[in-house]
Amino acid sequence: MIRQLAAITGTARVRGYLVTLVAFAVAQGLTFTLIVPVLRALFAGDASAAWPWIGLLAVAAAVCGILQYRQAVMGFSLGLDLSRSLYHRLGDHLATLPLGWFEADRVGRIGQLVVQGARAVMGVPAHLLQPLVTSYVTPATVVAASLFFDWRLGTALAVGGAVLVLTYRYTATLTERLDHGVDAAMAEAGGRVVEYAQAQTVLRGFGRTGAAHAELEEALAGQYRAGRRLVTKVVPGLGLNAMAVQGVYTVLLAFGTYLVLGGPLGAAELVALLALATRFTEPLVLAAELGGAVRIGRNNLNRFAEILATPALPEAEGEEGKARPAVPEAPAIELERVTFGYDGSPVLREVSLRVPPRTMTALVGSSGSGKTTVTRLIARFFDVDSGTVRVDGHDVRDLTTEDLMSRLSLVFQDVYLFDDTIEENIRLGRPGATDEEVRHAAALARVDEIVERLPDGWATRVGESGATLSGGERQRVSIARAILKDAPIVLLDEATAALDPENEFAVTEALRALTEDRTLLVIAHRLSTVVAADQIVVLDGGRVVESGDHASLLGRDGRYAAFWRERTRAAGWRLLPS
Repeated sequence: MIRQLAAITGTARVRGYLVTLVAFAVAQGLTFTLIVPVLRALFAGDASAAWPWIGLLAVAAAVCGILQYRQAVMGFSLGLDLSRSLYHRLGDHLATLPLGWFEADRVGRIGQLVVQGARAVMGVPAHLLQPLVTSYVTPATVVAASLFFDWRLGTALAVGGAVLVLTYRYTATLTERLDHGVDAAMAEAGGRVVEYAQAQTVLRGFGRTGAAHAELEEALAGQYRAGRRLVTKVVPGLGLNAMAVQGVYTVLLAFGTYLVLGGPLGAAELVALLALATRFTEPLVLAAELGGAVRIGRNNLNRFAEILATPALPEAEGEEGKARPAVPEAPAIELERVTFGYDGSPVLREVSLRVPPRTMTALVGSSGSGKTTVTRLIARFFDVDSGTVRVDGHDVRDLTTEDLMSRLSLVFQDVYLFDDTIEENIRLGRPGATDEEVRHAAALARVDEIVERLPDGWATRVGESGATLSGGERQRVSIARAILKDAPIVLLDEATAALDPENEFAVTEALRALTEDRTLLVIAHRLSTVVAADQIVVLDGGRVVESGDHASLLGRDGRYAAFWRERTRAAGWRLLPS
């Protein structure tokens, strides 16, 4: 854990903090031990012999106080810097990971980590390292110093300390092992709570609020069970620690009494033994109580390290002095023998296709045939397992993220809007755009019609994920972003498939403005989109089974013709009054 802290905040700072902690713990131990010669002189009635020891005791106490203040300041400063560094490093690294890495369970775990995990890690240098170091170094100092005054006293304390350390390590190890289960359960419960809150509109619309509690309740019950296991397993361990402390103290008291009655140990040494035993066991008791928290902090630090160790999406490095590839007005898209799968399950197999410049290609196929995967490989959400994806003749792996994204506008059905104004959500497409350019893009996407109906106009906040807008309205904002970006390639998961007639008409008009003089690849659902395409590519089982225009594919009477007949029959369905 110390190495990880040093790697994040700097070796020199961590080393300086540890040196200060050790110095404080040693000073504290010496302060405790100096009680022995002071009491010995006072019990012997030799006040003149006691004063030098009292002076040393005062100096040691002053040094101890100064070091305690210094280590506390350093610990809080280190904790704050650690928290800030973790957030910055995590944020920077997440921005480099493939978008496909962000699965639902990982997003929930990240949320759990940045809230409770970061707090636990921050608390290690701020609150936990000091008692942990003191718990070992101070008793060790007491033992070493006691051996100079009376070897029997020092030996008794050393044996007692060894017993307490063993019980502490048992409890801390048990807590660390159980923490993994608690963390997983809390991440699952947190994800389910967010999911349940976001799905309220759908759940209430279909009267499923009662039945929909099941998964949430199961996740909460799992969190409760994990917490209960932690308590039932750890509390007996803490009880064992308490019993060990009391047992050691009792044995030390009995041993000291035996030595006094036997003659070799004086009353002063016995009193000193009792005082030292009290101060000796106190740090070890504290270590037992905080040991689990230290292990939890270490576990969370390991979780941060695991994410930071996740390989980033390889980024192309531009050669020095070499100009960046120019963005053409309408580049072509090519997939050459592309194979790709998720977690070992193949989705695309030897897929080859070409989207010529300034044309529209429609991807057609059943659910799971790989249509969305094609668009996401072009946008480099993932890297292909084999084969090549090219944009404007460049392998997407040879383009920097900035270069690739400057060529693409993405319009998918899953639209995310930030809890900000409509205007700022559109400006995300090109942050440097003027107000006039933003309003022009909004007008082309028919967002101005939405703004006119809102109480605060352009300054209306749309809520988390755009919750205050309808699905069609969110789509219009998303298309306005893409229009404002003005990229030469448009990847479109047809956004009108599930919209009402009014929004469908508005979004269709917006898409016409978006696709002029651009290269367009669209996942097609509606017949009007399919017929309008210059090229139709039919996917089935992760392979390209047919390609061509509408008329030629109908003439082949293959997969596309079957698709067309099915959709044509469905388009004629009507609900008849009873």
